[in-house]
Amino acid sequence: MSADNSITVDVVSDVVCPWCFIGQKRLDKAVAAASDVEVHIRWRPFQLDPTIPPEGKDRREYMMAKFGSEQRIREIHARIEPLGEAEGISFAFDAIKVAPNTLDAHRLIRWAGAAGEAVQNRLVRRLFQLNFEEGANLGDHTVLIEAARKAGMDASVVETLLPTDADVEAVRTEIATASRMGITGVPCFLLEGKYAVMGAQDADTLTDAIRQVAAAKARGELEKVD
Repeated sequence: MSADNSITVDVVSDVVCPWCFIGQKRLDKAVAAASDVEVHIRWRPFQLDPTIPPEGKDRREYMMAKFGSEQRIREIHARIEPLGEAEGISFAFDAIKVAPNTLDAHRLIRWAGAAGEAVQNRLVRRLFQLNFEEGANLGDHTVLIEAARKAGMDASVVETLLPTDADVEAVRTEIATASRMGITGVPCFLLEGKYAVMGAQDADTLTDAIRQVAAAKARGELEKVD
């Protein structure tokens, strides 16, 4: 497959965002459907709530403070669960005990990207599973180190780096850049750095966007976009 028929999709997301997990599954379907296009995926950071302390917060208390009532929380979960089931996700919201600060998870995703696209994709998928299907605390370094190991990263390096400030500012700068670009919600799929598809759109919409941008790139039209 030639480079002329390839595109890069930057996915701006947070690993504690259920819509981002759904979006990841739909993107996988879209990439499979647009098999005539070589799609390269890069995961970019976003924090739904950067004010959560490093140790996290009790999730039930956090959700109550945010949404006001158990009834409202149940309604939100009830709306998301069948959409997840349709994508092969078994949301286990009641199993999630901690609302984590995801800064360290995003640092890990950044390091995974340096190890290669396949490694980063495996890691992101594992982090979504850990949080939403297994109720693991993504702020726990032990959880992150094991996820790194399973994704094929050098766990000893991750274990050394996580307690430090390595790439903290780099991740925060990326998040600030996304905000300046007008990204206020996730997931956001940024195709070839020029065209944004906002929200967990259905696979067909993503497939069409991939094909249209790939075709425009092949015609040399993307360079003409201001």
